[in-house]
Amino acid sequence: MLAVEDEVLLEVKNHAGVITLNRPKALNSLNLNMIQIMHPVLKAWEADNNIKVIMIKGAGEKAFCAGGDVIAVTKDGPPGSKLSKQFFKEEYLLNYEIGTLKTPYVALLDGITMGGGVGLSVHGKYRVATEKMLFAMPETAIGLFPDVGGGYFLPRLNGQLGLYLALTGHRLKGRDTFHAGVATHYTSTKEIPYLEQELCKISSSDTVHEILQTYHKKADDPSSTFSLNDQINEINRIFSESTLEGIISSLTTDDSEWSNKQLQILSKMSPVSMKVTMQQLIKGATMNLDEVLKMEYRISQQCCAQNDFYEGIRALLVDRDNSPNWQPSKVEDVTDQLVDSYFKPLDEVNELKINIKL
Repeated sequence: MLAVEDEVLLEVKNHAGVITLNRPKALNSLNLNMIQIMHPVLKAWEADNNIKVIMIKGAGEKAFCAGGDVIAVTKDGPPGSKLSKQFFKEEYLLNYEIGTLKTPYVALLDGITMGGGVGLSVHGKYRVATEKMLFAMPETAIGLFPDVGGGYFLPRLNGQLGLYLALTGHRLKGRDTFHAGVATHYTSTKEIPYLEQELCKISSSDTVHEILQTYHKKADDPSSTFSLNDQINEINRIFSESTLEGIISSLTTDDSEWSNKQLQILSKMSPVSMKVTMQQLIKGATMNLDEVLKMEYRISQQCCAQNDFYEGIRALLVDRDNSPNWQPSKVEDVTDQLVDSYFKPLDEVNELKINIKL
């Protein structure tokens, strides 16, 4: 049986700090223990002048990190339980640490990268995708929202792509993640061990970018195009509507095979989650990362106090009947007042407190 301390492997190889998420049977899903192991080590490596690069990767052949262990959060007890407060709080503080590291941080995304796994990678300076990478932020399907700083990075993707990905949970594969701006570099799975070896041999942080560029150029395919190229104009037009009702109306009016498929997808999502997500991304577009994470912590705690998060986990991940009973069940029944309640400040004791790095 895997010892708790083995859920994350930590090594220093020459001038490189290497983190391995080590729950391959659980697709390296992120739990509180893993967060609590990684955070102090990242701080220590950041302060160590001998460490020139930090790498993070997932064990096994399937996943970097398939998300946060949300089942554990919902099983912990009634809404507002200790774990629902602690897990999101410590996860978001780790996301902020990654987003503000001065030491080059390289995420090797050789497999499934969703939810919490996106939070462990997308805020870092370098994200290296392979043909096995599968990206998604599927939270609206489980009554949650694209957290872990999703309100920061999603609005900063080109056009309305971020909102589209957030509302629909659309999956991007392999090189698509580079075309979309989620990954900064692309290489093949077979090259990852050699890339890691080279990064472990560096004596200066200045060479990290050059090494990554070399591998990226080696894997370059001039014929490669973004799989959403044919739909990007529709995405930018339709998802620029200022309300969810407007998006749904535009998709209905469009009445194409693609738009009808999007309507079908959106009809399965939590109406509250979708409306909260839209507001999250609109607000997040003008916020700093620390401000976004504070906002998202407020949203997370409201989600943990309401029906849809628990119902979504039950329907999709526990009972797997894929028939969640959303409350409210219709988009038009989600009031502005309900949406606004997810963004209200918490009391002073429960607010997320971030020590801003200068």
